[in-house]
Amino acid sequence: MATILRTDGPVELPDELPTVALRDLVFFPYMVLPLLIGRPASLAALERADDSDEGLLLLVAQHEVGCESPTASDVHAVGTVARIVQANTLPDGTRRVVLEGVGRARVRHWTAPEGELRAEVEPFVEREHAAPDDDTEIEALARSVVRQFQEYAALHERIADDLAPTLVEVRDRVRLAHLVSGHLLLDPPEKQELLEAAAVGDQLLALQTLLTRELEILRIEEKLDQQIRSQMDSDRRQFYLNEQLKAIHRELGVEAGEEWVELEQAVESGDLPDHARERAQRELKRLRKLNPVAPEAAVIRTYLDWILALPWSARSAEALDVDRASELLDGAHHGLGEVKDRILDHIAVLSGVRQLEGPILCLVGPPGVGKTSLGRSIAAALGREFVRVSLGGVRDEAEIRGHRRTYVGTLPGRVLQGMRRSGTTNPVFLLDEVDKLARDFHGDPGAALLEVLDPEQNASFTDHYLELEYDLSDVLFVATANTLAGIPEPLRDRMEVIRLPGYLDTEKRVIVERFLWPRQRDRHGLGADTVELGGDAAGAVISRYTREAGVRELDRQISRIARKLARRRVEGDALPPRVEMEHVTALLGPPPYLPPEPDDSRDRVGLANGLAWTAAGGEILDVEVAVVPGSGEVRLTGTLGDVMKESAMAALTWARSRARVLGLEPDFHTRVDVHVHIPEGATPKDGPSAGITMAVALISALTGIPSAAAVALTGEITLRGRVLPVGGIREKSVAALRNGVRQVVLPHGNEPEIERLPDEVRDGLRFVPVRTMDEVIEVALTHRPHPNASDAPLPLSPQ
Repeated sequence: MATILRTDGPVELPDELPTVALRDLVFFPYMVLPLLIGRPASLAALERADDSDEGLLLLVAQHEVGCESPTASDVHAVGTVARIVQANTLPDGTRRVVLEGVGRARVRHWTAPEGELRAEVEPFVEREHAAPDDDTEIEALARSVVRQFQEYAALHERIADDLAPTLVEVRDRVRLAHLVSGHLLLDPPEKQELLEAAAVGDQLLALQTLLTRELEILRIEEKLDQQIRSQMDSDRRQFYLNEQLKAIHRELGVEAGEEWVELEQAVESGDLPDHARERAQRELKRLRKLNPVAPEAAVIRTYLDWILALPWSARSAEALDVDRASELLDGAHHGLGEVKDRILDHIAVLSGVRQLEGPILCLVGPPGVGKTSLGRSIAAALGREFVRVSLGGVRDEAEIRGHRRTYVGTLPGRVLQGMRRSGTTNPVFLLDEVDKLARDFHGDPGAALLEVLDPEQNASFTDHYLELEYDLSDVLFVATANTLAGIPEPLRDRMEVIRLPGYLDTEKRVIVERFLWPRQRDRHGLGADTVELGGDAAGAVISRYTREAGVRELDRQISRIARKLARRRVEGDALPPRVEMEHVTALLGPPPYLPPEPDDSRDRVGLANGLAWTAAGGEILDVEVAVVPGSGEVRLTGTLGDVMKESAMAALTWARSRARVLGLEPDFHTRVDVHVHIPEGATPKDGPSAGITMAVALISALTGIPSAAAVALTGEITLRGRVLPVGGIREKSVAALRNGVRQVVLPHGNEPEIERLPDEVRDGLRFVPVRTMDEVIEVALTHRPHPNASDAPLPLSPQ
């Protein structure tokens, strides 16, 4: 006989116990559990146990659940001895048995007669007293297990709420370990490991590990359940809002989902390239999954609208008639022959090849010469759409390439916005004021234009917003600028520069007669047959009331005349049938400018006429030099830049090196002070082209020989007296003719540019190309200085 110790008294075990194999259940001591037993071997074991006085049997778990007729090798060697509390037979022959766990036992030997399992057993664990230290550790483990099991029971739905509080009252740690193990919802292998734990400490430690794992799993399940419930609440709210939206659509007469259907039809039927259609379909698929009132849905909808609105293949039917284009350009603009020739060349080539890589034209000229309006005329001559984008003051690179869709309220750049307005892939695209681009920490918009204006790259232009390649190779880009100085060199290299000079006075008269006066007359309601503007009156306005290369100020003065005449008519005064010169002063007031009156007889010692180029065109630049007794000081005034100051010093050094040839003493510079001044001191001036002008004024002041009044000069001087070429010859020549100059001295290197000047300029001016300062002195002074052969006193400028 063997004995199992329990808190409620020892239990004597017989030598052999009938054994019942359980499929997926591990039975623990101190548990009371009902079982249904139906297999013959199990029924036989139950019958034998029921007939005995003790009513004990051994419950062991099977290794494999699917085994229907288990043998000794199919079950575990450690099981639970149970006492039959109650047994009832069901109608189908199955017996319902209520069993109470007594203790653990180990099988020493199987004695299995035919048709049932029987085993000789021994107690698996004898109750022993633990050492004090071990007892403290076991107590800590027990408390931790109880605390964890309470949380486990609270989170698990299949454990009764009244079970966990009863565990606190259990003082027997062996009983506690078996009760917790029996009520844990674990897999049979894990429960079998708990059953086979040799000591209570090991069993409690294993329980703590398993409870920690199960609690973590239960917490995650609880979190997931909360998220699912929250999502379900959100879904219910969205369903409610969608139902409301459908009701609103019904009230408005719009079927729900109709806008998505329209978008899908637009994507399928739109003339989109493959890569754009694929992207649009992908975005539309995302849009269908979103709530229509969600912010992201609005972003995707705007993006799809842009893809569908951009012209991907629509082209304008170009008018390739050179004669028609020539008539149209001549009818809209007077002069500007070089630009017109370039456009007519482009049309002629297109008429032959039908496909030409879009050129990049850059119209450079002073304000008011018609650069912007010329771009519109180019579009009309080609039969293309016209788009204008002003770049003045643009300092953000995203203005050209667009913003990414990660930001709120983003849009494509100005390039794609202009293409959308044009509706075609081959418009004339005017980039106005390209020299006014700025740069700051937002980036360099000039660098962003490199891809737009490069024929090798713009066939695959990518906007940051669209993120799709867009073909700009068919676009005719026309840029306008007042100067090339503000255009970055890489950007300038990609453009074909065409310079527009200022208008001549005769050209302005034609512009007034053909364009300005008829437009202002109609705008002010004077009528076509009411008042005419005489040619002399127009000439007076041009010469006495304006000083500009373009016609913008001239247009304002013509507008003033029209306003005055309109006011007189309203006041009842009779209007003259023709505005003559005598009417101009009465209408516009005293003239701010006097006509040029060159006088060769006046004293011009120390004075020379220079020619300057400005953003507003060419100008006459007077250079004055005064020589007074002193100690060799040189003063430069008139807001001169560094380059112009260096030119003045170079002129003085050249004069010192040629002192005796010019009739001067070699040490003249030690006995006089030289003061160089250029009037209009508030205006900054810089550049090397005034070098020979300052040299002539200096020689005139030092020698006392007057300079020629009707001669204007431009050119850079070197220390050896060479004259180097300069820029702006066309604008300077027009300014010389406008100011009554008859002779222009210019560097020999600029002589080829004379042939490109208008006939009126070449006929009205005499050009003298020079290579050295000696040739300049020969033309610019009234007579040549005599070489110094005596100790004559040094002439000074008159005071």
